[in-house]
Amino acid sequence: MANKSVFTRMSEALFGKTEQTKTEEKGNKIMKIGIISGSVRVGRNSAAVTEWIHEFAVNRNDEGVEYEMVALADYDLPLLGAELSEDRQASAGAAIQAWSEKMASFDGYVFITPEYNHAVGGALKNALDFLKAEVANKTAALVGYGSLGGARAHENMRVILGELSVASVHTTTNFSLMTDFENMSVFKPNDYNKVNAQGMFDDLLLWTKALNTIR
Repeated sequence: MANKSVFTRMSEALFGKTEQTKTEEKGNKIMKIGIISGSVRVGRNSAAVTEWIHEFAVNRNDEGVEYEMVALADYDLPLLGAELSEDRQASAGAAIQAWSEKMASFDGYVFITPEYNHAVGGALKNALDFLKAEVANKTAALVGYGSLGGARAHENMRVILGELSVASVHTTTNFSLMTDFENMSVFKPNDYNKVNAQGMFDDLLLWTKALNTIR
């Protein structure tokens, strides 16, 4: 605003902002990326993985980008379409609303996806089924962990996200229960994971900036 001429400011006051001005302001907006811990399992490994990814992201010092951790377990979402008792309806409705608003507040996402039986966890799939407009025309990156680093869960996620009009970037970060966890429970990631994480975030921010122009 301080760099605008008096004529420009007067024109905007009288006739409203031009499309160019709106585009410039959109480009200067803080980009918000949600790092979603997608497991609700007791003793879940996703908490440690999410914290590692968040710390890695913050340490990149990306200008104009904010990263926020979101734990799916903090949202007591009902099973989509299930009949609820009367005393459960209000709290379930509040949880759905809070989840919707939180996910809508982000420009892009990093989904931390455990793998169960060669697929994405049921709790995350259910949570995504509550969304559509909140995430449409946005970008997502995928981080997995499991016997094969969550790779098969990511294949599921790409199909699900595609139906939600979310573009998933190619580069993923995959932690193996065999090599990145001690006794399959204590998270001790190898340094080579940082290479994929770096490329993943580069792709995510690039695509997020591009898709910001069409929303």
